[in-house]
Amino acid sequence: MKQTIFALASAQGRAGVSVIRVSGPQAPQVVEALLGRLPRPRYTTLGHLRYEGELIDQALVLWFKSPNSFTGEDCAEFHIHGSRAVLERLYAVFRAEGLRHAEPGEFSRRAFENGKLDLTQAEAISDLVEAESEAQRRQALMQLEGGFRDRYAKWRDALIRILAHIEAIVDFPDEDIPEHLSERIIADIITLKTDVGAAISDARRGQQIREGYRIAIMGKPNAGKSSLFNALLQTDAAIVTPIAGTTRDVIESPIRIGPYAALIYDTAGLRETEDVVEFEGIRRAKARGQSADLRLWVVDVSDAAEDLSNIQPGDYLILNKTDQISAESLAALRYQHQDKKVRLLETSLTKGEGIEAVQRALEIDLEAALSLSTFPAATRERHGERLREVDAALDRALGIGFATPELMAEDIRLALSAFDALFGRTDVEQVLDHIFSSFCIGK
Repeated sequence: MKQTIFALASAQGRAGVSVIRVSGPQAPQVVEALLGRLPRPRYTTLGHLRYEGELIDQALVLWFKSPNSFTGEDCAEFHIHGSRAVLERLYAVFRAEGLRHAEPGEFSRRAFENGKLDLTQAEAISDLVEAESEAQRRQALMQLEGGFRDRYAKWRDALIRILAHIEAIVDFPDEDIPEHLSERIIADIITLKTDVGAAISDARRGQQIREGYRIAIMGKPNAGKSSLFNALLQTDAAIVTPIAGTTRDVIESPIRIGPYAALIYDTAGLRETEDVVEFEGIRRAKARGQSADLRLWVVDVSDAAEDLSNIQPGDYLILNKTDQISAESLAALRYQHQDKKVRLLETSLTKGEGIEAVQRALEIDLEAALSLSTFPAATRERHGERLREVDAALDRALGIGFATPELMAEDIRLALSAFDALFGRTDVEQVLDHIFSSFCIGK
């Protein structure tokens, strides 16, 4: 924290303009050394950057005086022409002035350690930088604006009130305490536990938005899985041939479905085989299907021996090659599967028919599963773990009850500690190292 750091805050590579960020006690010294003066704080200044008489570039310079900066330290930004030569010359100047190159996430970590951000907001910055879909952008911004802080703070305040009431009973057993205080405490714990439990159940949604909703295409060889995969991606990402077993491994590709990011997987055809390589591909296909958020089962309607026993409620059942059977046979198939609680769709992928219906169905279902109309209570596994710790502590407190109020109070303190860990108030150094190491340099 005592060292002054610098890093490129804009994208790598040649650009019209690049931005270099500097933070630390030597920031004003560096600005004066290059610009010849210290400009008015928080105002953009156009000037020539010179060092030891050498003209380096014409640039826009911004100067932020502590604590009114992103990091809470003295901070500066140099908006320069984005050539590699200019960047390298300025880097050499910074090193000559005793600055060092920032580690990944070091600017955000300093902001966190100086109280400018809590840990959930710092994580939101990383998510916003990585956002590729509209939903990811909106979720990261809501988190950065304090969406987690506001929601968790209410629960934390409730825990403090509960703890104060329990300790009043412990410390002042002979005082005139309201008769129904213990019943009120129990009711408050139950209410809070219900809210936290609902947040835990909803935690997966935030992670799905952030990481991508996982969609696995399953089925027998030659059912049309790779054709569907290519049609959804609108590119020839997977090889399509009439030879059974062409797809031997799981093929993964990102896809945008409405405002949501998803990962779609083409898998090996499921069948009995003695081929070692194909057997491994089938094993991986089954594993991917089990871990997926949604499974699309592609069925060759001309195959009378099709086994549909693996299809579960909530799956898609895509009847493919509908052009190869009669209307009566197709109607019979619809009737056969109408009560299986699956979404039934019909395609003829070789003719390009039915794909729009599949796309529309996916958009509707992802909107229902991932809607941001309510802000999720967790976007990372770390958040879910802390919420589960809170839930477990509240469960123990209810189990102990007022038979031993001292132990009940201790579990409420443990729940408070879990909330503090969410914001980074009690996280150990190794946890912080892990979180900020995932950031890009310059943040």
